[in-house]
Amino acid sequence: MYTVEVYLQVRRAHFDEGRSQRSIARDFGLARGTVRKMCAYPVPPGYQRVQDIRRPKLDGFTDKIDQWLLEDLDRPKKQRHTVKRIHERLREEEGFTGGYTTVKDYVRAHRRVSREMFIPLSHPPGHGQADFGEAVAVIGGVEQKLHFFAFDLPHSDACYIRAYPAATSEAWMDGHVHAFAFFGAVPLSVVYDNDSCLVAKIEADGRRRRTQMFTEMLSHYLFDDRYGRPGKGNDKGNVEGLVGWSRRNMMVPLPEFPDIESFNVWLEEQCRKRQSAILHGHTETIDERLQRDLAAMRSLPSAPYEACAKATGRVSSQSLVRYKTNDYSVPSTYGFRDVTIRAFVDVVEIGCGGAIIARHPRCYEREQMVFNPVHYFALLERKPGALDQAAPLANWEMPEELQTLRRLMEARQARQGRREFVQVLRLLESFELPVLCAAVRVALQKRAIAFDAIKHLALCQVERRPARLDLSLYPYLPRAEVSTTKPSSYMALLSEGAV
Repeated sequence: MYTVEVYLQVRRAHFDEGRSQRSIARDFGLARGTVRKMCAYPVPPGYQRVQDIRRPKLDGFTDKIDQWLLEDLDRPKKQRHTVKRIHERLREEEGFTGGYTTVKDYVRAHRRVSREMFIPLSHPPGHGQADFGEAVAVIGGVEQKLHFFAFDLPHSDACYIRAYPAATSEAWMDGHVHAFAFFGAVPLSVVYDNDSCLVAKIEADGRRRRTQMFTEMLSHYLFDDRYGRPGKGNDKGNVEGLVGWSRRNMMVPLPEFPDIESFNVWLEEQCRKRQSAILHGHTETIDERLQRDLAAMRSLPSAPYEACAKATGRVSSQSLVRYKTNDYSVPSTYGFRDVTIRAFVDVVEIGCGGAIIARHPRCYEREQMVFNPVHYFALLERKPGALDQAAPLANWEMPEELQTLRRLMEARQARQGRREFVQVLRLLESFELPVLCAAVRVALQKRAIAFDAIKHLALCQVERRPARLDLSLYPYLPRAEVSTTKPSSYMALLSEGAV
C-alpha cells in the first residue's frame, strides 16, 4: 500500500500539471491501474478482504452446530461448547473431515450475529428496582456468607442495602419494608427478576402468578410490580450494577460486626452518606435528584407490612413444633394441640388460641432442635428423674447459685429435694433469670433453702418491698419445739414392739 505522500504527488501531477496517467505511471514506476486509483481517491482506500463464505466441507454440518449453540443458551456459562469442543464432536460423532479454522470462522460469525443489541432507557422519577446479592462478612467472629437486599431508584441512583442470613420470602418482604421506611415513601412500580420467592409461575401468555406473601405485600403498599425477561439481568441493569458496586465498596475488606443488626445500621449509614455524591454524567447530587423521586412516589401506609411467613402445625409428644425442617419447643402444657406459626427474618413465633406461647430466634440450619428450657419445667416437676438427661437443659448454662441450691436441696431431701428444686426453676415462667438468681443468693445467705422462701424473695424484689423471712415478725404463728432425742426413747419403742 502506497503512502499518502505518493498519492499527493501523483494527484498534483495529474490535476495541477495536466499530465496523462500513462506518463505519470512511466515516470513514477507505477502501474496504470494504480495511478487510476490514486486519481480516483484522495487517500489510500485501504485493503478490504472479500470473505469467502463458501465452506463445502462444513455445509452439511451447520445445522448440527446451530443446534448445539442454541442448547448452550440454557446451560451454565462455564459448561458451554468451545470451538475446540465443537470441532472434536463433529469429527467424533458426525464424521467431519474439515479443519479447525473452518469451524472457528463459522462459530465466530454465528455468535456475532446472535449478540443482543440494547436500547438506551430513560428513568422517570418515582420508580424502583430490587434484587438480592451475596457477599462474605465476619459476624460475631465467624466468617459467613450473607445475602443482601438491594433497592435502587434509577432516576436519582439513591439506594438501600440490607443484609440477611438467607434470601427467603420473609427477607424479600422485610427488605421492602425497611427500604420504604428509609425513603419515607413507596415507589410507583418496582422491577424484579423472576425469583421464586416472588413468582410462583410464569403463565403461557407471560403473566406472572405471584406468591401469596408477595401479593399480600403488594396489596398493603399498592405499587405495581414489573418483571424482566427470564435470564436477562440487563432489564433491571441499575440494581444489577448496584449489587456489584455495593459488594466492591461496602464489603471490601470483609466487614466485621458483632451481629447482623449492627452491620445493617452501618450499611444504612453508608447509603445515606452516598446521597451527597455527584455521579458521572450528572451535575446534581443524588440527594437533589432524590427529591424528584420522592415527589412522584406515594405516601407510606399508616402501619408497615408484617413481613412473616404463616403456617400451621401440631405440637408433638416432645412438646416440639416443626417449621421448615427445624423443631421449636413450646410449653409442655400445649402437647398435641394445633398451633399457628409466624416466621419472621430473625424470630419464629408460635401461637395457640390467639396467644403467643413461644418465641425463638430463627434457625437457618437444617434438622435442628431449638429449645427453651422453661417450656419443660412443668413436665420435669412430674418427672424429676429426667433432670440430668433432659436434652432441653443440655446446653443451658445453669447459674452457680442454682447449682448450689440444687446440691443443698437434694442433700436434705433427696428425690423430694430435686422436685422442689424443679419448682424453683418453674419460677422462671413468671420471673426473669436475674431476678430469680438474686432471690436464690439472698435465700442461701439466710439459709432459707425452700421454694416458698425463694418465691417470696423474688416477689419482694419485683415489687420493691422488704422481705419478711424473720418469724419474729409473725407472732401469731405456732412455734415448733424439737427436743433432743435420747436412747431411752428408742428403748421404749422397742419394748412396746416386743409386747
